Amino acid sequence: MNKAGCLDRCAGGPIAVVYPEGTWYTYVDGSDIDEIVESHLKNGEVVERLLTPPEIGR
Repeated sequence: MNKAGCLDRCAGGPIAVVYPEGTWYTYVDGSDIDEIVESHLKNGEVVERLLTPPEIGR
């Protein structure tokens, strides 16, 4: 992740996006971020429960 403000989705709360897929995540705490890193970044598996609905923050 890099610090890029709210990535034009400020209303969605804390936001992270994984490129090049463009998968948007909302997270609550460090353990959610750890899960995104382990599941998505290391193993290529999307963390469905943390996906940001497309209409949020747009």
